[in-house]
Amino acid sequence: MMTNDLMLGGVYILMAIMLVLGSLMSRREPVAKLLTMAMAWIVIFAAGFILFTFRDDFGYLAQRLKAEAIGSPVTEGQVTRIPMAIDGHFWVHAKLNGRDVKFLVDSGATMTTVDRGTANDAGVKVSPRADEFVRTGNGIIRVATGQADELSIGNIVRHDVGLQVAANDDLNVLGMNYLSTLKRWGVEGRWLILVS
Repeated sequence: MMTNDLMLGGVYILMAIMLVLGSLMSRREPVAKLLTMAMAWIVIFAAGFILFTFRDDFGYLAQRLKAEAIGSPVTEGQVTRIPMAIDGHFWVHAKLNGRDVKFLVDSGATMTTVDRGTANDAGVKVSPRADEFVRTGNGIIRVATGQADELSIGNIVRHDVGLQVAANDDLNVLGMNYLSTLKRWGVEGRWLILVS
């Protein structure tokens, strides 16, 4: 039993063949020229079919190009999509207390960490002493604790976010304390998907 989609596809192909054959039969041209014209029509219909079939994927391609060019996440309702960077990591431009900050998304980091300069620029409340030691991929570093009034990525906004503040590190890391507040997050192809 044929499904409606298969039947519509068959009708489309049959109409395309009839159109090509009808236009070629009405001409009195040499066979080589008729074959060339037939191939041209086949290519035109194939291109139309491909464009129609992959129209949703072209929308994602446009979003990907925009995200790469601007460096910002693509937000659709409750879903925020972050493209994988050329270095294989997920970098996101977020707002920390209203200030633009670039974060490396790191699911291996327990806490979101910013450097002292970023914390000062964003007005983050920081403890006066850096009395905690944290093991990172680059070794053990000393950090102070802090708290951001607001940390947002696209439409995802979180208030009173706990932070670690590193004295000299110039890398800002978005850790699991932020990711675990989401309904769902994960990697799909070359996109990091965050669902608030």
